[in-house]
Amino acid sequence: MKIILLKNMEHLGEVGKIVNVKPGYARNYLIPKGIALPATEENIRKVKNMLKSLQEKAKRELEKYKKLAEELGKVQITIEHEVAEEGKLYGSVTKADIEKALHKLGFKDIDKGQIKLEKPIKEVGSYKVKIHIYKDIDAEIALDVVPMKKQEG
Repeated sequence: MKIILLKNMEHLGEVGKIVNVKPGYARNYLIPKGIALPATEENIRKVKNMLKSLQEKAKRELEKYKKLAEELGKVQITIEHEVAEEGKLYGSVTKADIEKALHKLGFKDIDKGQIKLEKPIKEVGSYKVKIHIYKDIDAEIALDVVPMKKQEG
C-alpha cells in the first residue's frame, strides 16, 4: 500500500515521502497514529501544501532531539546491584534497569530500544552508555554500578 509520511520515520523515510508498506502496517499503525496518509491524488496535493509547515515542524523536532541529547550528556546515574565476590554482579545490569533509572530522572521518552550496550554489564564500575535518540543524534550517559547496600536486620 502506498502512503505519504507525515512524520520522519527512521526506517521508512522523511516527511512527504511516498513509500510502499504492508497494508496492515499502514491501516493498523501508521494511519491511526497520524504518521501517514494513504497516497491518493487528493492527499498528495494536500501534503505538498502542508510540506512547508511540516518541514518547519521537523526542524523544531530536530532541535528538540539535539537539546535532549545535550541534557542526556550531563546525566550521571547510579544503579545498585547485588554483588558476589571480586565485584562480579549476580546477573547483569540490563537496558530495562537503565531505562527505569532514566525515567526516574524525568526522561520518560527514552525506551530500552534506544539504549545501546556494547556488552552486558556484569561488574561493579563506571561505564559510558550510548543512547540513540534520532537518526545521527546520539547521547552518552555516565553509569556507575555499585554494590547494593546490605539491609540491617
